[in-house]
Amino acid sequence: MWVSDLLCIIGWFSIAFAKDVMWLNFGRISSGIGLGLISYVVPVYIAEISPKHVRGTFTFSNQLLQNSGLAMVYFSGNFLNWRILALLGALPCFIQVIGLFFVPESPRWLAKVGSDKELENSLLRLRGGNADISREASDIQVMTKMVENDSNSSFCDLFQRKYRYTLVVGIGLMLIQQFSGSSAVLSYASTILRKAGFSVTIGSTLLGLFMIPKAMIGVILVDKWGRRPLLLTSVSGMCITSMLIGVAFTLQKMQLLPELTPVFTFICVTLYIGTYAIGLGGLPWVIMSEIFPMNIKVTAGSIVTLVSWSSSSIVTYAFNFLLEWSTQGTFYVFGAVGGLALLFIWLLVPETKGLSLEEIQASLIREPDRINQS
Repeated sequence: MWVSDLLCIIGWFSIAFAKDVMWLNFGRISSGIGLGLISYVVPVYIAEISPKHVRGTFTFSNQLLQNSGLAMVYFSGNFLNWRILALLGALPCFIQVIGLFFVPESPRWLAKVGSDKELENSLLRLRGGNADISREASDIQVMTKMVENDSNSSFCDLFQRKYRYTLVVGIGLMLIQQFSGSSAVLSYASTILRKAGFSVTIGSTLLGLFMIPKAMIGVILVDKWGRRPLLLTSVSGMCITSMLIGVAFTLQKMQLLPELTPVFTFICVTLYIGTYAIGLGGLPWVIMSEIFPMNIKVTAGSIVTLVSWSSSSIVTYAFNFLLEWSTQGTFYVFGAVGGLALLFIWLLVPETKGLSLEEIQASLIREPDRINQS
């Protein structure tokens, strides 16, 4: 996290004081690497330090705070210069650099490097000085030693039969998250509204207001409903609203109901973003932070993060070309991906609600055998 913060600070300062395009590009690359690192490390760290009964809520709160930051930028961008915005982007990084001096190391990582005494001290800081941490510490140590003894922790370990299932789930969820159109809709919401004939100023303001409460719904429900029901609900909503946006643009092309299609499109875009936020926006990161055992967590998490950001870039880049091809067809494609995503989640994604990380990983090592038998 320290490395990520430093990269982001360098990136934002390069952008804020840029003299030419080269400085802007360097700033984008530096902050992009920092954000890529922290987008993986933060949910993993939160999952590793949180008690199992609130782990989902705590990890999903990362998505809530991201949405709060986005909403702040949406509003600030209306009256602040972009250089000032870049300086503001560096401020949270400075705060976190200082705050990390007071944050304990992950107990799971301490077990991995064999620091048993530090592991117990970390758990006592996290659970409270009077808490009984003996069983939790023992479970962490036993599971960590089991996976370490069972594997040499090399890149090739990812392709062992017992780990293929978790890798498929992690990569699959990230591909679903991006190819269902989320990055494109969030990045080009103003373009979509403009094409629909809806006021961009009003639409952007209302979407900014909607960002924080929509993420709070996921935080409230993730440890009550569970991961699978929330994912299925989220993807179903995205699938339906994508199809409805396609219908709206079809009606617009046919010049039918011209007075209703702009408002209908805005409502569908809002519902799309809302259903995305309550599940698919944060849950792939939550589940990714839970399912990989310690010996492959860094390698597997890096691959999954790379898949997420790479596919996001592809979808964002291709979106304008897709709109030129067919606006309604683009959203029909997103809806079709949502339909396939429902099948994937129903058949493969495990429920991790209420289980410790050690219980999840022990059960998932056996999961491929159960799937093959069925």
